Amino acid sequence: MSSKGGLLHQLNVLGAFKELGSTRERKDTLMGVATTRLLVQLMSMPVALTIPSVAREFDTTVAHAAWMVVIRLLALGSTVFLAARLGEKYGHVRVYFMGSIIMCIAGLLAAASLSMGQLILWSGVAGFGGALITANSNAILTMVFGAKERGRAFSVPVTAAKFGAVIGVVLFGLFLEWLSWRLVFLTTFPIGLLAIKNSYPLLKYKMQQAAEKSKNISIDYFGAALMVATLGVLILSVSHLHEGVESFTSPSAKSYHPPMHLLAGSLFALFLVTQLRSPKPFLDFRYFRNKFFSMALFSSMTYHLSMLAVMTLVPIMVEDGLGKGPMAVTIVLLPHQLAGLIMPSWAGWVYDRYNPRWLQPGALVLIALGIGLLAIFAASVPIWVLPILLFPASIGTSVFNAPNNAQIMSSLPENRSFAAGMLETSTQMGHTIGSTIGATVMGLTLPATIALLPALEAQHYYREGFQNSAITVVGIIILGSIVAIFRKASEKRTATAAAPPAQAAPAAAPSGGGDGND
Repeated sequence: MSSKGGLLHQLNVLGAFKELGSTRERKDTLMGVATTRLLVQLMSMPVALTIPSVAREFDTTVAHAAWMVVIRLLALGSTVFLAARLGEKYGHVRVYFMGSIIMCIAGLLAAASLSMGQLILWSGVAGFGGALITANSNAILTMVFGAKERGRAFSVPVTAAKFGAVIGVVLFGLFLEWLSWRLVFLTTFPIGLLAIKNSYPLLKYKMQQAAEKSKNISIDYFGAALMVATLGVLILSVSHLHEGVESFTSPSAKSYHPPMHLLAGSLFALFLVTQLRSPKPFLDFRYFRNKFFSMALFSSMTYHLSMLAVMTLVPIMVEDGLGKGPMAVTIVLLPHQLAGLIMPSWAGWVYDRYNPRWLQPGALVLIALGIGLLAIFAASVPIWVLPILLFPASIGTSVFNAPNNAQIMSSLPENRSFAAGMLETSTQMGHTIGSTIGATVMGLTLPATIALLPALEAQHYYREGFQNSAITVVGIIILGSIVAIFRKASEKRTATAAAPPAQAAPAAAPSGGGDGND
């Protein structure tokens, strides 16, 4: 036996993963969730690469073409909690399967678009389909896999999403360089068909939702509309849809962002008042009294904030701060993405077997270390050294997600639908806040006349802006790691004082939000 095989045998990694697929239902669940998450990822970040090509095709501006990405993020981020509630009422697998069909058809229609308006429309539809998938796949995994195997189970969609990002960046780059942008969207059609094929068997599992329980689940659609509107305006308020440079301090930015922030705040206040007064609220705030659940959500948000900050700030640093081309960005970020193909499964196995106190906070510290090293040394080392500086963040990013997702879903057993919806909402809000912080700090650092400065002088300001933005992000991640380690310590103290699981009484769910799928 080779040394590598011997190590795997000693750690029992292979045997542990064989357990996950011990029945047909479990195998079908893993295959379905993996392919749908790959589909969602292909319709997200890699599609952003098509913006310049689409702008040329339809003879429009890059800002107008970017709406196909904005609308997708808007539809996904604002409706994901609604998607979880729909799954609670009508069955998670039904809603999840419908999302697969919607994304498949939307990808085909986007590829056949004859105008920019059609492409924007179908991109928004794809975003809604992605919300139906992501919000309900977490609940499905929780239904099928027990608490002591969810780390490994949740590593499957995480790895599939990373795989989608890698093949999207590589394959779509070839399409855009040599063929057509339409192939980027067309690729999602066969992947979508595969996702539908792999998801269809799930319809025969966990689908016999009790009729009486279903009748007792009501959805406050007015509250749902308010939440969608609030999150939608919040996402738009931090997007640079105004004229002029992408800044928060220019005259055009000041006339756009403050009113949008005010509108988002007003909508949230109205939403909060209506939900607190409702006997059966759309979003029951009482669940946030579970401090383990709430703290895990906060740590999740800081993680996703850091992830998008890396993907947003590194290209600016490399191209504008160092004067390199897009290929240099690929050199820096590709190893970062490749780590996500290996580490999540290991992290899930460690979480399931040992549930170590240091796993999630340690991963966040590694992310902060990698971003910090890049901020300090990026301007003074060769380009090939940058992936090495970022390596701790690459490991931390790949290790954190699966265990933390498993913890969030296990922290609220009385309502997995609420947990799944808030998990994905925290993800999207983390992305939004991450891009906002990066752009804000960068904008405050760069002089208003940056476009008029010589290239070498402008590079200095871009490097300074990157450094300030990265340090800000590092501070937030450290706060997330402190919350993560405090949560783990509190959880252990509570577990020590609690009765054994077999003897403990089941937790009572707040009224109006119980899980209707048990």
